[in-house]
Amino acid sequence: MLNFDWLAGISMPVAKSIFLVLFVLIGVMVLFVPKKYVYEGLKVHHWYHNLKLWAIVLLFFIGYVYYIF
Repeated sequence: MLNFDWLAGISMPVAKSIFLVLFVLIGVMVLFVPKKYVYEGLKVHHWYHNLKLWAIVLLFFIGYVYYIF
């Protein structure tokens, strides 16, 4: 159904670099989310309620796994 033959010429290190750059770009976009949207609906603000923190940690973890393999 999907034809990815156009990716056949990309080497593994280049593909890995592309994905790592995409993870960094997503992380930067997460950091631009306004704080009022992060804590919307909460009466008490704790550090572990910060969705930016969780998103950055998960992106780092996924990026690290991609970097290893």
